[in-house]
Formats: sequence, C-alpha cells, structure tokens
Amino acid sequence: RQALSNPYTGVAAIFASRLMNRKPPVVFENGFQMRDFVNVHDVVRANVLAMCSDGVDGMAVNVGSGEPVSIRQIASEISSMLGVQIPIEISGRYRAGDIRHCYADISRISRNLGYLPRVTLREGMAELVEWLRSQQAHDRTEEAMQHLAARGLVA
Repeated sequence: RQALSNPYTGVAAIFASRLMNRKPPVVFENGFQMRDFVNVHDVVRANVLAMCSDGVDGMAVNVGSGEPVSIRQIASEISSMLGVQIPIEISGRYRAGDIRHCYADISRISRNLGYLPRVTLREGMAELVEWLRSQQAHDRTEEAMQHLAARGLVA
C-alpha cells in the first residue's frame, strides 16, 4: 500500500489524496505516458517463486503486470471507484529525468519461474480504494511541487 502522507509516494495515492480532498488529480505531460502497475500480492508471489526455484540463483528478472496503462486511466479509475467526479488537471509540465513509457517485460520470469500476475489492475485498485476509505487523506501535492521546482526537476 502507498502512504497517503508521503509527498513522494506513488501516483495512485497522490491522485486519491487529491480526490478525497475534493481537488483534481494533477497529471504531468498529457497523461498518456504509460506505466506498469503490479499488485503487492503478485510481487510477493514472484519472490516466493524465486526463493523456491532451483537454477535461478543470481538471475535478474522483471516483476510487473507486463501491461502498459496510461496515467490518465489510473486517475480516471480511482476517481470512478471513489465516486468523486472531478476532471483531471493536465498540467502539461514535465519532470526532469522522467521517461515517457515504462512497463515490464515479464517473459523471462514467466518462462523461468512460471510467474504470471494474478491480481488484475481493477482488483488491485478496488483493494486500494477500500483501504483508502479508512485513511485520512493528506494532500501534499503543492509541497511536493515546490520541492521539485526548487531543485529544477519540473518544467
């Protein structure tokens, strides 16, 4: 799970904290950048498979869902699941060092360890949203943006 109080936490918690405070999720660039979102239960299972498998000592593998998902889709899904209909704010700004697309090629871990993700994005998001409802949402977006700007990391 992603802590709602940490200004540097993952995008799902950042979007959720904004929405739970009745503010729009702020999306960098145009929101069509792609990322790989994997559920922690699948990460645990991948680690157990690695520990229990012979002949893979020292082998580097990617753990992920293997499915690219747009940042806009994440914002929209969280908004829908929270029941908060606030339009996404597309900032058009860029973060220094951020890459356009990043998602895992899971063919090696699938082939060598038999790993395939079991928790769908929708199931994982539903689990996250259920947990979020019991949390106090602290919106630290402005604070995080100030830190990024002070270090020249956002344009």
